[in-house]
Amino acid sequence: MNANPSPRHDLTLVGMAAVVMRRRRLVIALPLITAALALALALVLPPVFTATAVFVPESPNHSRMPAGLAGLVGQLGLPIDLDAARSPRFYADVLKSRALLEHTLLARYPDPRKAQADSASLLDILGVRGSDQDTRLARAVKRLASRIGTQVNTQTSMVTLSIELRYPTLAAAVANRMLADLDAFNSQTRQSQGRAQRQFVERRITEAGDDLRAAETQLRAFRERNRSWQESPLLTSQEGQLRRQVDIRQEVYMTLSREFETAKIEEVNDTPVITVIDPPVVPRERSKPRPLQLAVLGFVLGGVIALIWVFVADYVAELPSTEKIRLYAARRTSR
Repeated sequence: MNANPSPRHDLTLVGMAAVVMRRRRLVIALPLITAALALALALVLPPVFTATAVFVPESPNHSRMPAGLAGLVGQLGLPIDLDAARSPRFYADVLKSRALLEHTLLARYPDPRKAQADSASLLDILGVRGSDQDTRLARAVKRLASRIGTQVNTQTSMVTLSIELRYPTLAAAVANRMLADLDAFNSQTRQSQGRAQRQFVERRITEAGDDLRAAETQLRAFRERNRSWQESPLLTSQEGQLRRQVDIRQEVYMTLSREFETAKIEEVNDTPVITVIDPPVVPRERSKPRPLQLAVLGFVLGGVIALIWVFVADYVAELPSTEKIRLYAARRTSR
């Protein structure tokens, strides 16, 4: 019985080079075509510009609260360790928070789509659609969040903010707006913590003053009732207890008075500030798509596809006729 000889494939470099040379037109043409298509796609797609800003959140060196005030604040349930709330990572997360993004979307900017001087909200400029305003805003928050990037350098505490938008002037304006909103967050929201601490100490001073006056009244009344208390050991002991209560209440009142003055200073001065190292500027060049990079990527991808195509076609061409019939029948059956 005669059997069809099995195909022989030369897997050496010389053999593979021979296969490529036999179909060199395809190997050359397909990468050029894919590179041209990628280049055309890069030129057709809308450009994206990236505006960046670098800032450093700073806090005063006297960030530690006095021990007495820390204990009082702990009773109120306020956080004592403020380092985490002043860290660069905290500010990076605030920049991508929903509240700040919504404020950024609803703010008005010079409309880059129109030649005349006109303004529009970022929500309208992005062209986000929805059945109602809340739906549009929710979708716009997700879209804007995907176009915002933050990087934190733990060694230098620098935070880098990057915003990708279609219009370069708009990207810079939005970045400036977000930095302004973050600064407003510092001056308003973050001051509420220091204000709460000051108000708590103020209430404690009032209570401590009442306790001190009550203790002094008891001591004075005791001495008025007992003019000769020094002559009685029992009365002397009672007078000592009342006097110690006055001393304790007075020490608490004096401590709170000193810490109240400190808290008033903290309320004004102990607010972290943002130092902008590199302010946002209008980008001059697009960040993506980059035509040259896409063309190179298309050329490489086309070359890989062409090589796979060439070797598969050569393998099928050297198959015996029976194998070709079997492959054809299997393909027809699969359909």
